[in-house]
Formats: sequence, structure tokens, C-alpha cells
Amino acid sequence: MAKELLKRSEVKEEFTWDLTALYPDTAAWEHAVAEIQEMAGELEKMKGKVTESAGSLFTALSRLESMEKKTDPAFSYAHRLCDQDTGNTVHQGMVQKLQSIYTDISGRLAFMDPEILELDEETLEQYFTQEPGLEQYRKYISEIQRLKPHRLSAEMERLLAMSGEISGVPGHTFSVFNNADLKLPEMTDENGEVIRITHGRYITLLESSDRRVRREAFEKMYQSYKQFENTLASLYSGQIKQLMFYAKARRYNSTLEAAVDHNHVSSGVYDNLLTTVNANLDKMYRYVALRKRLLGVEELHMYDVYTPIIPDASRKVGYEEAKETILKALAPLGEDYIRLLQEGFNNRWIDVYENEGKRSGAYSAGVYGTHPYVLMNYNDSLDSMFTLAHEMGHALHSHYSHTAQSYFYAGYRIFVAEVASTCNEILLMEYLLKNTSDTRERAYLLNHYLDSFKGTVYRQTMFAEFERKTNAMAEAGESLTAQVLNEVYLELNRKYFGPDMVSDPDIAGEWARIPHFYYNFYVYQYATGFSAAVAIARNILREGAPAVARYKEFLSGGCSLPPVELLKIAGVDLETPGPIQDALDVFGEVLDEIETLV
Repeated sequence: MAKELLKRSEVKEEFTWDLTALYPDTAAWEHAVAEIQEMAGELEKMKGKVTESAGSLFTALSRLESMEKKTDPAFSYAHRLCDQDTGNTVHQGMVQKLQSIYTDISGRLAFMDPEILELDEETLEQYFTQEPGLEQYRKYISEIQRLKPHRLSAEMERLLAMSGEISGVPGHTFSVFNNADLKLPEMTDENGEVIRITHGRYITLLESSDRRVRREAFEKMYQSYKQFENTLASLYSGQIKQLMFYAKARRYNSTLEAAVDHNHVSSGVYDNLLTTVNANLDKMYRYVALRKRLLGVEELHMYDVYTPIIPDASRKVGYEEAKETILKALAPLGEDYIRLLQEGFNNRWIDVYENEGKRSGAYSAGVYGTHPYVLMNYNDSLDSMFTLAHEMGHALHSHYSHTAQSYFYAGYRIFVAEVASTCNEILLMEYLLKNTSDTRERAYLLNHYLDSFKGTVYRQTMFAEFERKTNAMAEAGESLTAQVLNEVYLELNRKYFGPDMVSDPDIAGEWARIPHFYYNFYVYQYATGFSAAVAIARNILREGAPAVARYKEFLSGGCSLPPVELLKIAGVDLETPGPIQDALDVFGEVLDEIETLV
């Protein structure tokens, strides 16, 4: 029999997150949901009256802020319960119930922005003078005005809001399929033990020194998805079609333009990333050639991408050791940062280990008014330690923003979301490199550093190019069948990995298992965030306190400024190719060093 995962009820409490910081029980959650509906009802009574005076505008925005502050923990509670065991139908029902309620509320309150947009500038300025409390909402109102060309009438806004639940079906269905319904096959590991492949175990299997294990895990994983490739192509096509619907409805030229403008970023930043990375593919080809040489294989296959190229230097990193190492590595960020990390480690902010039905991967979810929550699937590896440092970077970014900003400005834009997390990873890597005198261990760490660049800059940019290309194809009227998506993906894989890599036919279907393709042009921000983080981390280690102070000002900014402007505070300008090129130059330097070591 294969070794199965623990059921949720069998996991030790100390390794689970504590949701009582949100609500003591589901009854309290139900009560909060009822209150949210009541607050929405009171706000709805202001239809047609939002801007009749300075006082009414202040009242409307205050009530909206109060309602959304109560909605934030309600959503978090339901989603955290669902993610810890995606097969629990009660928790699925809670998420669906709240989503339905919020979609209904969004539709009923869709009159607010159009009414605010009807105010002329002179009257609005008079309102700010007449009601001093309105000043706290100036930036919020300015953001509504910025998007005025893409706003519709109150009735049309209500119609779009009502469609919100439908638009989430492709992503939700993929999540249920991927995390709850898809049963991955069994295989024999390097110890002769029969195990079941899981999302959490998959990368560990690809890191195996036994090539048979890597190949078998790879082939069985993609064969599992290939059985459903037509269904998955339909879901992905549906995702793009709903993005096209909203882009057209809001008078954008493309889904890409709509996605980046929502985050107050220009599509030029997206194009700049793709152009700069494509101009540096020669470095990626050097990396692939080095991997092929050090593995000593006649042909390098896609299942050889994750196994360490420095043999016998890998070791297990338990959860307790990982926490201790991270605390030491992030010490340059100051005592207050370390205290917050310890609080998170010691007070069950984190859901640590994989269990049956648990959502795959890792994430951090900030909640205004309480601490963030971090989902892990920790597996005692170096990668898991880096993932823990990464997610705690997200968590503390949320903490700093939520502490410094009022609710409307506390949520940082997705564009900067990966900066703090990746900065933690870079600082951890620099600490490990500084504290080893063993040549083989140093080479192993440099290999990991290279893999971070490969996975976060090159791979995510390849994903971003896939998204841009497939969205453009759909917008041109082309059908996105499984065959078409396979062909597009395989061509990109060959371009990014180069001549020394055998792009196995199975890799053509990798698009079918990437959840981020349902996040609306999210992945490019991993690459821009990584590049920004390299610059920030190096400044912190080089300058010390002044750079840390600038960085914490950035962390505390929330969305009080456009994200590109916030990054300029930390010393990074992503409107130029500079940060991307500088990061890729570091990749080249690491390549140079490891080539001399091995």
C-alpha cells in the first residue's frame, strides 16, 4: 500500500494555523456575515444621495470602509477553512455563500462610484473644505477618478458586479479539480517504497538523484493532466473569454491593458520585462549547458531541471532549523522585523505540513485588523526553507502596511506583492553563502541561487509570454484548443531552454497545471518583483540602516502611491530596463563563479 497523507484531524495542533484570531467559531462567522448584509442594506439607502452634501459623501465612504473591514476577516476565515481541507463540503459552502452575498452586495452598491464621478472638481474641493474628515478619502476618490474613462453608468456597473460570481467559475473549477478531485498515481520512490504522487511531493521527486524516479514522476504527473486536457483547455479558454468581456466592457484595448491598469501600471513595464529577458536568453542557455555537463548526461530532459547539479551536498532542513536560520539571516532588517517574525513562528500564524485535501503550494493572506496567515506544505528541504522565508516576507509586508495605513490604503498592489517575499529569499541566500567555507556546499547554494533566477525570472517570464500570446490569439478570434495550447507552450519552452535541453512532448501540457494562469496576468510580477528584490537586498547589505529605513517606508506604503512610485522610494525604477538587466547580470556573475568552482 502507498504511504498516504494524514487526514486534517490527525495533524498536531501546533502545526496548524489558529483561526480563532478571526472568529471563535463558525457561529460567530455567521453572525458577522449577517452584520455585513445589514451594513450593506443601510448603505444602499443612500442611493441617489451619496454626493448631495459633504456630510453625505463622508457618511457613505465611512460606511463602505466599515463594511469592507468586516468583510475582510469573513472572507479570510472561510477561505482558510476551505484551503486546509478542500474536500470539506461545509467549508466549500461557506466560501460559496459569502461569495454569492458579496457579489449581490457589489451589485446593489454599484451606484456609488458613478455618483462620485458626477461631482465636478470645484464642488469636490468645496466638500473637502466643508468636511475635514473627507481628507482621509482624497486618494480613494482620486483613484475612482483615474479610472473614469473605464467606468460605466450605475445600472451597467450593477450588471457587471452581478456577473462577478460567474466570472470566477473557470478559476474556482480549476482549483477544485486540481486540489480535491484530481487523484495523482502511485509510484515507487528511490527507497523502493510505494508512494502516491502529490502536488507537495512532486518537486521533491524531481530533485531525486535517481533519474528513474524523476522520469517516472514527471511522466505520471503529465499523463494525469493529459487525460483531462480538453476540459482544462476549455476552462483556460473560459478564463480568457471572461477577461475579454470585462476588458471590452470597460473600454480597454486588450485584456493585458485592463489587467495592468487595474494595478496602476503601464503595459510598457510588462513588455520591457519580456524584451529584456529575451535579450538575455544566452545566459539561460549557459545555465542549461552547465546543468547538462555536471549531470553527465548525453541528453538533458525536462525532468532533470530540479535535481541538484552538485551531488551529495543536499541535506534535509527541518522546520525548527529553518525558523532559526531565517531569524539569523533576516537580522539586517532590524529588531522590530525579527520580533514580528518570532511572533508569527510562535503564535500559529502558519499552517505547516501537507495533509489530505489541503490546498497545494504556499501563500500568505493578510487580514486587516489581525495578523496574516501563511499556508505551507513544508517538506524538510532547502526549498521549503526558502519558501517559508518567502511567505513570511509577504506576511510582514502586510503587517507593516496594515499598521501604517487606514483600510482603504492598506492593501498593497499585486505588482509589488513579490518584492518583500523575494527580498527575504535573497537575504537568506546571502547569509548561507557568507556562512559556509565548504566549497561543495557553496557550489550547491550557488546552484540553488541559479535555480531561483531560472524559476522566478526566466520561467515566470515564459509564463507571462504564454499568457500574452494566448490572450492575443483569443482576442484575434482564434480557438484555444488543447492542441493549440500545447503547440504554443512547447514552442516557448524550446525558446527559453535552448538547444541543450530536450523539450519532452509531455512538457507541452504544463500550462494545464499552472493555477496562476487563472490570476489575470499575475506571473510577470514574480519576475519584476525578483529583480527589484535583488537590488533592494544588495542595498541593505551594502548600506545598512539607511537602506533598511527606505525599505520599511516602502513596506509601510500599502497602496498610498502607485506601485512603481513606491518602488522608487526603495531605490528601484522598473519603468527602465535597468533593474531587470542588473538582476540578470547577477545571474551571469553567479554562473561565472560556479563554473570556476566545478
